[in-house]
Amino acid sequence: MNIGVIGCGYWGPNLIRNFNAMDNTTVVAVADKRKERLEFISKQFPSIKTLTTEANEILQSPKIDAIVIATPVSTHFPLGMEALAHGKHLLLEKPFTATVEQAEKLIEEAEKRNLRLMVDHTFIYTGAVQTIKKYIDNGDLGELYYFDSVRVNLGLFQHDVNVIWDLAPHDVSIMDYLLERKPKAISATGMAHFDSSIENIAYISTYYENNLLGHIHVNWLAPVKVRKTLISGSKKMIIYDDMEPSEKVKVYDKGVDIIKDKEQIYDMRVQYRTGDMIAPQIDLTEALKKISQEFYDAINENRDSLTDGKAGLRVVQILEAANKSIKANGKVIEL
Repeated sequence: MNIGVIGCGYWGPNLIRNFNAMDNTTVVAVADKRKERLEFISKQFPSIKTLTTEANEILQSPKIDAIVIATPVSTHFPLGMEALAHGKHLLLEKPFTATVEQAEKLIEEAEKRNLRLMVDHTFIYTGAVQTIKKYIDNGDLGELYYFDSVRVNLGLFQHDVNVIWDLAPHDVSIMDYLLERKPKAISATGMAHFDSSIENIAYISTYYENNLLGHIHVNWLAPVKVRKTLISGSKKMIIYDDMEPSEKVKVYDKGVDIIKDKEQIYDMRVQYRTGDMIAPQIDLTEALKKISQEFYDAINENRDSLTDGKAGLRVVQILEAANKSIKANGKVIEL
């Protein structure tokens, strides 16, 4: 399978490396507007013969079967529609699109042409998130109470999107995958500093049925880098710390038991339960290696991928609603 890659900034070279490492895929062409990035690719991957500043050379090439787009989100929709129009399977960097409407149109176009459409929700393919998914699906956590994540660091400030569109897609995609349910409503607050209209700190709350609450904190103005998620259930709780080198996932047998006195129904006692903590062994295979393989397999087997266009749409729906809420000073947006 011949792959074309559009965009070789920070993430593009990682995708090129993984597709070239597979036995059944080859990156045959790369496009980027910056000649210095193409020179970098030429040195890193001398086997790639077609290096161009014109994306259309890749989009229209009959020699290319599938296209990977790793460009700013504002370009995803026009480039994606063009790729699909030329019969190319498509892998898009996150976030999927800049609007819900764009996401829906890409999905419709891919379905009409029977082409595979996939979004690079990288963390879904990590051993840590896959391990947490098994615990939730097996019922080990019991009834879920909350999903609470923090993703903060100092920089990197973006000029075209706010901190929600930059950092939150990671946590929203993880939350969507693990919880497997759609929120009823979204509210968000945030603030822009330095005489800018682009928010650099934000808090997103997602409200679900059965008193399940989601909360995501993203920030470009933190003194340290934090990548931590807490998931609580009626039986057990999980801490996922992506900054940990090995024990990224820790499962705590801790919780709260509510005991009601049968004779005095309003007399409620809280009993705290403390048990063992285990750090399960997780698969440390690079997520992009799994993404590359999943993209190939989905095309080869003519099936939806784990993170298909609909998964991308669900994430964009939450991001768009959060953005609307911030602009309306935290107003709750019904979904």
